[in-house]
Amino acid sequence: MNTIRWAAAITGLLAAATLTTALPSAADENPLGRFHQQRLTWKPCTLGPDDEIGAELDRAGARCADVTVPLDYARPDGRTMTVAISRLAASDTRHRIGTMIINGGGPGPALDMPPYMRDVMGAAGPRYDLVGMDPRSLGRSGAVDCGWPTATWIKGAGGTRRSFERSAAFAKDLARRCARTNGDVLPYISTRNIARDMDVVRGALGERKVSYNGASYGTYLGQVYAAMFPDRLDRVVLDSSQDTLSWGPRVIAGMVPANERVLGDWAAWAAERDATYGLGETRGEVLATVRRIYAASVRAPLAVGRYRLDDTMVPVVLFDNLGNDEDGARASLAASVRVLAEAAAGRPAEPTPDLDEELGYLLTGARSQDGSGQSAIICGDVAAPRDPEVYWRDVQRHRAKSPVFGPLGQGIGPCAFWPARPAEPPTVGGGPLAALIVAATGDTRTTYESNETVHRMLPGSRMITLRANVHAPYQRGYPNACVRDRVNDYLATGRLPGGDLVCPPEG
Repeated sequence: MNTIRWAAAITGLLAAATLTTALPSAADENPLGRFHQQRLTWKPCTLGPDDEIGAELDRAGARCADVTVPLDYARPDGRTMTVAISRLAASDTRHRIGTMIINGGGPGPALDMPPYMRDVMGAAGPRYDLVGMDPRSLGRSGAVDCGWPTATWIKGAGGTRRSFERSAAFAKDLARRCARTNGDVLPYISTRNIARDMDVVRGALGERKVSYNGASYGTYLGQVYAAMFPDRLDRVVLDSSQDTLSWGPRVIAGMVPANERVLGDWAAWAAERDATYGLGETRGEVLATVRRIYAASVRAPLAVGRYRLDDTMVPVVLFDNLGNDEDGARASLAASVRVLAEAAAGRPAEPTPDLDEELGYLLTGARSQDGSGQSAIICGDVAAPRDPEVYWRDVQRHRAKSPVFGPLGQGIGPCAFWPARPAEPPTVGGGPLAALIVAATGDTRTTYESNETVHRMLPGSRMITLRANVHAPYQRGYPNACVRDRVNDYLATGRLPGGDLVCPPEG
């Protein structure tokens, strides 16, 4: 699962936002007691004939429920909303361990994940009640849809001042649309409130403690939950960890060096297959091809089938496809770059099926709700600089060292214009959380350095290092038995490894 989840990874089905009046009052000194003690109504997950996710959950034997939570936890007697969850009950009831809440990152929906994760977890899977929860503002949990013309908030600053001004205007328009359509709920969307929702879910499920399995953004959510509710977690897996210190609207800036390195690794792979892709016979020649593509997009948008791809978006396509070093993923990127090279040379260029799907996602508003909800969380967590000149200066400072990804990482986004400021300070995290961390040395989303920071901040944790260029290897099902078996042994026994481990690549 990628930190920025696009079409193939975002599978949550949108339902209308549900804002209601408060629950009936209860005689409980705890103002949240009536939420924790609510009785859940379990029902089929399918919402309609086109609901593929619901149908898949139903086929797997899962059930769904809506959990009522306060819209504003500072006013629990006020408006409420519902958070959607799915539960795939333990089939090995004799050896049941407990409930595990799952989050696959993004931020994105997670309702769909329990059947998939049961397979990933091997023999440990049937021993848990697996719960997927759509975080507030996403999927079926009061989804925010601002009517954006694209599904993503991410754009590079481009190669010129004019391109930067274009990206700033785009970001300002996204924020304006959200202010107009969802301004009344934006102040209440944040990871801290999602963590509070998780704890209501825990209580409503009747569990004193829950286990947690999070990847990418899901590791940040897990750390926030642990900091806010330190005694309510059992077994915890953090798969590709985002440290709490660098999370926020400018999180991509920290990913730039890793993406530059992994782009070079991919270029070496493509050079060995020059007879197939024609991108260059050496690593340097392939990278030169990428630079020519980018330079051409600075001069004029590239015509790729029905799409037009300018210098603010070419780096996004590369960035989206560097999270997995398996041959299939690398081949898909090489085929896409070959198409872009044809377009850069002024020749007719039709996208491959993978590129067509990606561009349809990135450049149209068909999945506007994905980026809208994701931005609502990120902008609600950490304040961004409001002056566009701050971003322009940072772009200029990093352009020479990182010409492809520097303008992307330092670019401006909608949080610079967001109508709601964070209601609370960011969560620092840290403490005695006995978590199992899975980290890949060539991760382009949650960098290896970020994982090391989390490991240091959680002195009770253990870390498994995988020598590979991959993001979220455990939840992705990356082919490495060393990682898979050690994580699943921990989930089955509750015993962390005696020390940190290193898993070599396979094959």
